[in-house]
Amino acid sequence: MQSRLEAQKVSPEAYHAMLGLEMFVRKSSNLKGSLIELVKIRASQINGCAFCIDMHSKDARAADESEQRIYALNAWRETPFFTNRERAALAWTEAVTLVHQGHVPDEVYEEARAQFSEQELVNLTMAVVAINGWNRLAIAFRAVPGEYQPAVRKGANS
Repeated sequence: MQSRLEAQKVSPEAYHAMLGLEMFVRKSSNLKGSLIELVKIRASQINGCAFCIDMHSKDARAADESEQRIYALNAWRETPFFTNRERAALAWTEAVTLVHQGHVPDEVYEEARAQFSEQELVNLTMAVVAINGWNRLAIAFRAVPGEYQPAVRKGANS
């Protein structure tokens, strides 16, 4: 597999605009990092983005997410491994990612609102919007999976 082009080099301004949203999601969204990684992996599974699945599985592991939960993510409804809050976030992620299949049903919204404040729900939605955007860039330009390595976490032993 070969990449078609590197968007960050061809249009750095557009790429930095996407990075702005990503930085908000990472630093300002007030949502736990492991939850965001689960959301990113699940949306990437739905979209079939191998590059992002590879990246965010590695990031999740670096954030101490368990192998069991990562492996079971595509069947999260059938496992006892996820909290009610995580289940609501995953259902929300699926509904927003697949917006054309039901326009985010009221019952999914109500489930999410029971677990998240209004601000958290907006921030969670921004995380879903961001990963869907990254998925589309990676898929369209054939980003090659496998090379990504997560940053070393602060306080981690060398």
